[in-house]
Order: sequence, then C-alpha cells, then structure tokens
Amino acid sequence: MFEASDIREYRGHKVVDADGDKIGELEAVYVDTATDQPAFGTITLGGLLGGKRLVFVPFDGATVGPDYVKVAYSKTLVKEAPAIDTDGELKAEDEPAVFAHYGKPAGDGSGRRLARR
Repeated sequence: MFEASDIREYRGHKVVDADGDKIGELEAVYVDTATDQPAFGTITLGGLLGGKRLVFVPFDGATVGPDYVKVAYSKTLVKEAPAIDTDGELKAEDEPAVFAHYGKPAGDGSGRRLARR
C-alpha cells in the first residue's frame, strides 16, 4: 500500500481499471480514520451533457504508474458506485453504502470511517 502523501500527488491523474481501461481522474483521497491510510478515492466521471459526479473506489490492490492509478475493480463496477456532486461531501449516513457496493465491512457504526485528505 502507498502512503497518503504519495497517493495525493496523483490527484488529477487518470484512474484505470485492472484491464487498463480509463475510468476517470482522481479527484480526492479518503483515509481510514482508524489507520490514517488511504482507503478510497473519488474519481471524476461525466461531463458534457451528463454533468460531472464523483464516484468512490477502494484503494486496496491499487498500484500507481508514472501518470495513472490502477485500481483492482472493473470500470463497470466503479461507474455504478455511490456518487456525490463535485462540490458535495460524503455524509456519515451514506458511508455504509460505499462500503457495501464493494462488499466491504463498514465498521461497527461508532463513527466516521472515512475522512477526506
């Protein structure tokens, strides 16, 4: 796994799936509040007629290249992930849906699990 400071340097770079297909661009990094390690990123999708939105993707299994971040999830799965507006924020009550979309445990419900860095 990469450090939070390292992955933040990739904001604005393209994000590709395991097959190398471009999904979008890395907009922000969300760390796990328990470990302060990068856990999820948001990817900018859309444009032109559809409007832009940010979708969440886990960083487990992700790798970085010279100008991209490669995630371990398919483009289709990522595009169907929970989204927020480009100027929105992830609400605490919406966090479980982000984890559930990828089949991940959301924690014990005792507080926020993700924080934007």
